[in-house]
Amino acid sequence: MNTTSCTDCVFFDNSTMSHAVKADAGLCRFNPPAPKTTDESQSMWPMVTSEDWCGHYTAQRTSVRAAE
Repeated sequence: MNTTSCTDCVFFDNSTMSHAVKADAGLCRFNPPAPKTTDESQSMWPMVTSEDWCGHYTAQRTSVRAAE
């Protein structure tokens, strides 16, 4: 597994995921929710998996999460 993956990021949230979704899935809480429909009446956080990653990950953010 990549050590800079979403599961190691402070913005990864898997506490609100249902059991019907993939076990390694979670929500990215870095950016605000985006519209999920064309009428923009509903929005949602982006869903990511344990193997996903982006440029927002830093070791400093991980150390802050570990201290919580």
